[in-house]
Amino acid sequence: MNSLALEDYLVFLVYFLFVALYGFWIYQKKKSKVADSKDYFLAEGSLTWWAIGASLIASNISAEQFIGMSGSGFQMGLAIATYEWMAAFTLIIVAVFFIPVYLKNKIFTMPQFLGQRYNETVAMIMAIFWLLLYIVVNLSSILFLGALAVSSISGIDFTVCMIGLAIFAIIITLGGMKVIGYTDVIQVFFLILGGLATTYLALELVASHYGETGVLKGFNLLTSQANEHFHMIFTKDNPNYIDLPGLSVLIGGMWIVNLSYWGCNQYITQRALGADLKTARAGLLFAAVLKLFMPLIVVVPGIAAYLLYKENVFSGEMFVDGKLMADRAYPVLLNLLPTGLKGLSFAALTAAVVASLAGKANSIATIFALDIYKKAFKKDVSEKSLVNVGKIVIVVSLLLAVVISPFLGIEKGGFQYIQEYTGFVSPGIFAMFVLGFFWKKTTSNAALFATIGGFILSVIFKVLPNFVDLEFLYQFGFAVPVDGVFEIPFIDRMGFVFVICVIGMAIISIYETNRGLKTNGLEIDSSMFKPDPKFTAGALLVIGIIVALYSVYW
Repeated sequence: MNSLALEDYLVFLVYFLFVALYGFWIYQKKKSKVADSKDYFLAEGSLTWWAIGASLIASNISAEQFIGMSGSGFQMGLAIATYEWMAAFTLIIVAVFFIPVYLKNKIFTMPQFLGQRYNETVAMIMAIFWLLLYIVVNLSSILFLGALAVSSISGIDFTVCMIGLAIFAIIITLGGMKVIGYTDVIQVFFLILGGLATTYLALELVASHYGETGVLKGFNLLTSQANEHFHMIFTKDNPNYIDLPGLSVLIGGMWIVNLSYWGCNQYITQRALGADLKTARAGLLFAAVLKLFMPLIVVVPGIAAYLLYKENVFSGEMFVDGKLMADRAYPVLLNLLPTGLKGLSFAALTAAVVASLAGKANSIATIFALDIYKKAFKKDVSEKSLVNVGKIVIVVSLLLAVVISPFLGIEKGGFQYIQEYTGFVSPGIFAMFVLGFFWKKTTSNAALFATIGGFILSVIFKVLPNFVDLEFLYQFGFAVPVDGVFEIPFIDRMGFVFVICVIGMAIISIYETNRGLKTNGLEIDSSMFKPDPKFTAGALLVIGIIVALYSVYW
């Protein structure tokens, strides 16, 4: 059983007290005399660009990245970093084209956008759907994977870890978005510092194994001795092609994954919706810059663990019940850290988990309070009561996650669990949003088709290999043999469903508008999409770095 030394617990205690006291200070300093729901849920006008950017990263990076992406780095190498680097590109697109639409039309929640653009039926269906998705898939998986990692490192009972993380998240979340936003800056500091400590140790271990010293030498040895793990684009005969299907990560379904997540997700966009356009864009650009460095923290350690495992530096620790478990890579490395640094990395992992839990719980509370409770249960509810409802929802949602997460099969593959299940709905949601933004003729029935039809199509594509031989698709790289059956990679599946949803929406919308149906447009003018020179320069720099990285590791 692994455990932490007294010094490690002291480091963690310093982190916990620092975050808790700083959060309390922010709450006291910035709390309003009159409870206001938009101020509580969105921190309207209170977050700076660096707080927005840090909060985006803190909410996004959690156990599924530290544990899941390191495990994927162990299994498939640097290619998994495409999720991070494409996200950086996506954040720039969202900053230029999506955020201006939300802010110009005073959008505070995603269901509110749907109600304003389509109708309240679409908004209510999606509000309920998002609540279920956020609790059952996102909140539960973050809590479960986080507790699993914390338990494996500290030796503390798994259930105790789950309850402890939930309580810590509740403490942060009850202070509202202001407290979350500013404490996330501290969380990101610990996250990056602790993550870099683990990467440093991993590269030093690689160097020392070959009789060398220094992290740069360790990285050079990593690229030479594990060269097969430093290719970004897989060929269709690669065993990992099913997860990252070749050029689809650059020109296919990966864009649906990222644009849906970063541009149409309450959990993410909420950070920027309370700011002015310039501040919001600067925050998103800052998040994009931080995203460039994330693979150094969450992927490189996994590749180092692969090489050390291959060289028999450690081996038994990677097995569970006689089976090699790639997701063990990061916890195994953490347990090799010296006393003190182990506590720092433990704090970093906890920071990532708690920040994500807090952000997700706040989004759940926002959607329930503003889009369900206020509209369906009590339209004349006071601002104070609305905030109190949100606080109750925060506690209830985290308690539900504690209860149901052990029964969802998340341990079979955390990162894949999240991607697979959100992938059933992302194409339809993204189609509904992007056509709603930029095509005035899009109707509410077309939106319902994308929502419901997109989910049904995703299920059909998932089960199709059980009834139809898809070998002919293999020639085009759109199917991969898995246990004797040709399956469609889920990234390609999302691309197919998105295209079908767009075509279906166009047909329905043209038919209905030709019959005289009026649609609800948005307030849009071309000038709002023009970024300022500083943002443009920063965005071009980020894009240039991404292109250079893909050129080097193609």
